[in-house]
This record gives sequence, structure tokens and C-alpha cells, in this order.
Amino acid sequence: MVVIGLGRFGSAVASSLVRLGHDVLAMDEDPALVQRMASELTHVVQADGSDVEALRGIGVGDFRRAVVAIGTDIEASVLSVLALSEMQIPEIWAKATNRNHGRILERTGAHHVVFPEAAMGERVAHLVVGKMMDFIEFEDGFGIAKTKAPLRYHGKKLSDPMIQSRHNITIVGVKREGAGFVFSKPDEYIQKGDVLVVSGPTGDVEKFAALP
Repeated sequence: MVVIGLGRFGSAVASSLVRLGHDVLAMDEDPALVQRMASELTHVVQADGSDVEALRGIGVGDFRRAVVAIGTDIEASVLSVLALSEMQIPEIWAKATNRNHGRILERTGAHHVVFPEAAMGERVAHLVVGKMMDFIEFEDGFGIAKTKAPLRYHGKKLSDPMIQSRHNITIVGVKREGAGFVFSKPDEYIQKGDVLVVSGPTGDVEKFAALP
């Protein structure tokens, strides 16, 4: 994963990705920010995220996903997305400060545009790397996630105690395409394509959402 921009948001995303066990290449033009993050991140460099040749030189082309976390400098943000797009990075996420900025990023090549506050950095990290479609974490380490039903549990009951005890999570309910939300009931089965809402300790929710 590549993270361009190490302000509050970018630093939060990069640090969270590292905690989740992912290889992260982070960069910023500001040497002070690079030095500050050097003790937390394994790969952090001072570089211009809008320079295609510089990006190639540090190996950005070897990554499938990138996050452009630049917020205040809209020109640098747009040019960085453009550079990544020219390199044909398969999945580009970008931070936008407003809707107009977001539209420009989409037209420039961003596949996903987010409008975060600094506190949303960890949530975005979960969305980028996993099957989670949404994620909320509370202060006491408890999380709620919306995620695709793991293949191994297709045909099992939503309320199956073995699933919930094995993974230390609770399946709150299910959302099916074209149907309303259904709370977990004894006679409800998990089907292919189901989106589950699960809750539990954050680490256990993360592991369940990562199941194939």
C-alpha cells in the first residue's frame, strides 16, 4: 500500500495499515513529517507524489493500491492522483476537502474519494484492505462492521452459535439485494451475496471480515 501525504489523516491511515499487518510505502515532501513518521513506519521517504519518475524510482509501480492523503494543497492532491493514474495503479483512494475537489479527483483518475476528518483514518484503512463495506469502532475497543458473508458459512443459520462462539462475534442481521434488513433469527439462513452486520471486539470483527 502506498500513502502519499503524511499530515494527520495520512499518518493515521499509514499507521493503521501497519498495525493491520500490511506493507506500507509512505511519502511526503516535508522532511519534518518524514522524520516524525520514520520511527513508526518501515518505509517512509521524502518525495514528490506528483512526479511520475520519482514514484517509479521508489517502486510505487509495484503496489496495487494507493491513498492520496493530501488535503490542503488541492493542486498537489490532483497532480498526485494523475501521476498514479498514469502509472495505472489499479486502485486509487483520495482524500477530498469538498465536493468540487472530489469531482476533480474522480475525473483525474481516483477510484474512491473520501471526505474524512483526521479521526476517520483508521476506518478508511479497514475499508481499503478488507472486505468490510463499513466499519465503526467505539472507544472501548468494540466494533460494528458491514461485510460480505464468508463463503464457508453460506447455508448456515444466522444465529448459529458455533459461528458466533468460534469467532467471538455476534451476527446482528443481514441485508440482501432488493430486500430490507433482516435481524438475526433462528430460521434465517446465510445466502450467497448476503451482507452481514456483525459486532464484537474490534480485533475479532476484523478477523471475521477477512475470512474468504
